[in-house]
Amino acid sequence: MTDSDRQTDRRVERAILELLESRGPTATICPSDAARAAYEGGGDGWRALMEPARRAARRLVAAGEVEITQAGRPVDPATARGPIRIRRAR
Repeated sequence: MTDSDRQTDRRVERAILELLESRGPTATICPSDAARAAYEGGGDGWRALMEPARRAARRLVAAGEVEITQAGRPVDPATARGPIRIRRAR
């Protein structure tokens, strides 16, 4: 992993935590919200940050800071497929 990749990872993790902090205690966000917030450019280049955002969410789950949900229920990040939401750990 390059320094640039590590910086991107940290930026996306911060974006997830800041977005959740700015919302209500039970609010959720989409990984695309974090990708858009972390993207430093114009246009739709944020799309390249979608997988980094999902990876960041998985790291934050491992750290006990967030949960990944589907249909409002926590799911195992290793097996989640399809659309996910991120919320503060309960």
